[in-house]
Amino acid sequence: MSALSGHAAFITGSTQGVGLEIAAAVHKAGASVLLHGLHHDQAAVAATLRCETDGNPAAIITGDLADPMPDGPLGVAEAALHQNPQLDLLVCNAGTYIDTPFPAESFETFDRTMKLNVYSHWVMIRRFVQHWQDNNIRGRILLTGSINGRLAEPVHVAYDTSKAAIEGMLRSLCVTLAPLGIRINGVAPGLFRTPLTEPALQDPRIMRWMQLHTPSGQVPDADVCGGAAVFLLSDAAEHIHGQMLLVDGGMSAWQQPDPPDDWMPTAT
Repeated sequence: MSALSGHAAFITGSTQGVGLEIAAAVHKAGASVLLHGLHHDQAAVAATLRCETDGNPAAIITGDLADPMPDGPLGVAEAALHQNPQLDLLVCNAGTYIDTPFPAESFETFDRTMKLNVYSHWVMIRRFVQHWQDNNIRGRILLTGSINGRLAEPVHVAYDTSKAAIEGMLRSLCVTLAPLGIRINGVAPGLFRTPLTEPALQDPRIMRWMQLHTPSGQVPDADVCGGAAVFLLSDAAEHIHGQMLLVDGGMSAWQQPDPPDDWMPTAT
């Protein structure tokens, strides 16, 4: 409950899904939280209310991290640091999945995916590291990767490419930032229930296949990422650098089992 007491966190893409659950867990662990969303809408208000208590308020910064580049993410970073210069925890979680079948997929789709899922993290981290060096802050960074950084799916060329790039960035930044006293690690979610995945999981055949493919047999809510995020940001992980922790119920450890005969949706 107090693993992050005295710390201040900025979490991008934190008004829903994995980002919101990480923000809620970081808040519960004692840190003050500054959230980020694309718009100051109902979801942003609800997320802010969830991540604040008396004596530990939350706030939110809004802005598009993909367009324009690099001014979009740089402007968000500047706004966050202006709001709280003592921010010492950065969670780069914002991302998107907008793939269409290849090779008909447009360059614009690939470009926006890479901008939001990869480039925005680079811009954000660079600005925070500059601020930390100028102010002698030993910051900690967490990246949200994906099991898709290692395992592929059809109709995921842009998304899988972006998440594989995140793992490469993580390792390189580790060896660059560790000598500066800055830690960087990541969490790689498997399949969770989120606003993005829920429409597909409503199909019982898809749900059955996903449960079969996961050794734990579970397709949980995104809050299972919260504890892993808190651990990697906390003093308990002081000697853990450059690691991508898979939070996937064992999915990445298992060769794909045979699917049920009826798992594929019937053509209509």
